[in-house]
Amino acid sequence: MADLVFYGTLRHAPLLERVLGRAPRGVVPARIPGHAVHWVADEPFPMIMPNADASAPALLLRDASDEDVARLDFYEGGFAFDLRDVDVDTDQGPGRARVYMPRDGHWSPGPEWSLEDWLRDWGRVSMDAAAEVMDRYGRQPVEQVHALLPMFRARAWARRLAEAGAPSTLRRAPAEGEVDLRLRDDGYDGFMRLRRFDLQHRTFDGNWSEPLTRETLVSFDVALVLPYDPVTDKVLLVEQVRYGPLLRGDPAPWVLEPVAGFVDAGELPEVAARRETREEAGLDLHELLPIVRAYSSPGYSTEFFHLFLGLCDLSGRERAHGGLADENEDIRSHAIPFDDAMALLDSGEVNVAPLAMMLLWLARHRERLRASA
Repeated sequence: MADLVFYGTLRHAPLLERVLGRAPRGVVPARIPGHAVHWVADEPFPMIMPNADASAPALLLRDASDEDVARLDFYEGGFAFDLRDVDVDTDQGPGRARVYMPRDGHWSPGPEWSLEDWLRDWGRVSMDAAAEVMDRYGRQPVEQVHALLPMFRARAWARRLAEAGAPSTLRRAPAEGEVDLRLRDDGYDGFMRLRRFDLQHRTFDGNWSEPLTRETLVSFDVALVLPYDPVTDKVLLVEQVRYGPLLRGDPAPWVLEPVAGFVDAGELPEVAARRETREEAGLDLHELLPIVRAYSSPGYSTEFFHLFLGLCDLSGRERAHGGLADENEDIRSHAIPFDDAMALLDSGEVNVAPLAMMLLWLARHRERLRASA
């Protein structure tokens, strides 16, 4: 049995319960003297560090079991935190407890952290990400889980973005209690997530459908950009090898696409679009125009596309290489006349649906954009 003290996100009782797998008992308010809590720079969680003039608010969990510690080690290990002994103060007097502290030199501190700010900006995303982490407890090594943390957060963030919804003027308007969705525990958890579920829903005649069991790929929101120069009338297409064509048996797995990338947790799709355009094509966009927001394949995937036209200067550009080595990207870009791009669409060489959609959208608006350039 051990006394553990929490200074950061685990002060949020629902998150602590999710990590422990049980309702916490024996929890009392506390403080950690001589320490202050700061955001980890560029990350959505805090770290504690010595500060003789400070006293960090905390939560003390008395008599944690070996299983509690094992679950907490699994969760905190993903953040590169380890247990150390510290002094604590409670209403019952001073004592000693163990606290999860960042490994030396692993993280850099940012501004002062507050539980309220974290709850407002990151609470729900962190709760969903923690569920993914703890679903892997006892099944996957902590190092592998740590590597997937950005993906967990991105999936959670996609659920937040989905709450904006879209109009229902022609289609059926949403109503509570018309869908009964029950997730199973026998899916696949990796970089991608395959969830099995049982489903019933109201049919258009007012009855209930027969129960069915299906699988869905739980993916991410993606920002896609077609760079376009209205002065030179050129578009930029990127080329890279893709796994879908490979596994389908396509003899030409190098495909032409728009610039594309995941929307990171906490990131607006517009920001992701500009970031990915710099990373993949080395371009800074003058203006970003929304094209459409749409599901890529709603029959079996949650993947959601935010499509943009990126106005930019493509003069003097023809072919270049780009992408990030640490993301295993090997990308070649082609700046070509718009008419050549449409010829590739007509011939079938452009065989990626988002790029086809974006080129057709540009064909509709091209004259206006060129006139105002």
